[in-house]
Amino acid sequence: MAAKHTDPIREKLEHFVGKPLGSPEPQVAPDAVNLPMIRHWVDAMDDRNPVYLYEDAAKRTRFGGIVAPPAMLQAWTMGRPKIQGIAERGGSPDDIAFDNPITALDEEGFVATLATNSELEFERYLRPGDVLRSVNILESISTQKKTGLGLGYFITWVTTYTDGNGDVVGRQLFRILKFKPGSGAADA
Repeated sequence: MAAKHTDPIREKLEHFVGKPLGSPEPQVAPDAVNLPMIRHWVDAMDDRNPVYLYEDAAKRTRFGGIVAPPAMLQAWTMGRPKIQGIAERGGSPDDIAFDNPITALDEEGFVATLATNSELEFERYLRPGDVLRSVNILESISTQKKTGLGLGYFITWVTTYTDGNGDVVGRQLFRILKFKPGSGAADA
């Protein structure tokens, strides 16, 4: 009978699964959904859908007024970045609590980060004036994987976005690979 392979690093991370990644309290967006930010977004994306900017046109649609582009969901809850010390935080725009799987993997030498995928789910369109809140829950941490970039772990969390009434307006699944630089196939 073959010996069962254990992953002591992964075992140390197990207690994070199912718990908030960051604050357990909902984080309130710094600004309400607003027309100037919608305008910046649609200009950057060259999205000329009139329901995003023109009240008269939007009133004649099923929306009955201006709505925000659904893909802006995450943008509304992003805080202002702290530029000072960003390199020391591994590129994170804000301070990171020390008791989390990302910091734990950094301490084990898995210091490189690659965003691998993001999936958005929308419950309803957002309207100017909506103030969003968000909570991040760690969904899963993979076993150690051997990738072309190096040995690493895939970390997945789900952010749930709610409005001022506590109603869910959308969700985002986000996955990163935390890997050990210099341990990839090309480095062997």
